[in-house]
Amino acid sequence: MTGAYVIMLVVMLASWMVSQQLRSRFKKYSQTPLANGMSGKEVAERMLADHGITNVKVVSTSGQLTDHYNPATRTVNLSEAVFGQRNAAAAAVAAHECGHAVQHAKAYSWLTMRSKLVPVVSVTSRFMQWILLAGVLLVNTFPTLLLIGILLFAMTTLFSLITLPVEYDASNRALAWIKQNGIVTTSEYAMSADALKWAARTYLVAAIGSIGTLLYYLMIFMNRR
Repeated sequence: MTGAYVIMLVVMLASWMVSQQLRSRFKKYSQTPLANGMSGKEVAERMLADHGITNVKVVSTSGQLTDHYNPATRTVNLSEAVFGQRNAAAAAVAAHECGHAVQHAKAYSWLTMRSKLVPVVSVTSRFMQWILLAGVLLVNTFPTLLLIGILLFAMTTLFSLITLPVEYDASNRALAWIKQNGIVTTSEYAMSADALKWAARTYLVAAIGSIGTLLYYLMIFMNRR
């Protein structure tokens, strides 16, 4: 299990570093008022309207960096630091979450696949770690148990990989829209792009870590005596 702990430690360190950079960028870009004076809520509502989306509400949610789009309730949930704030960071995040709403409206294939995996991953994640632990301990007497754990973990890895194009596409949609519609100035656009770049890297680190851990368990299974 030492290898798994090393992978987890490296991933946790990388995740912490990316998270710190994201928070630092968000804090920095939040200090510069948006030239057009629009709040995150107003940016989100404008983007939804421009894409002809009328059945999605923009609501406020507690916490920091808790922004997300909920396809089940059709709501763009913006954190307090985004919902009412008027800066480049707020505009970028609001537009990004609306990018997911646009994906939903257009039946974007990667988002559709991820949505179908959500209930599967939520169930497998409850038992996966225990099955993997037991599988490693009993790998030489009952290798099938570890194989089952690997298959369950592979589902979470697949989910992480599918999440990447979903997140990057949402950012690309957001950046294209705010630029084409003059929501931000040239300097504000650079800030928005940088903030979303670091946000996307959190998902990239998670996916890389998941692949590394999956390969580790596969090696244990293949090298069993």
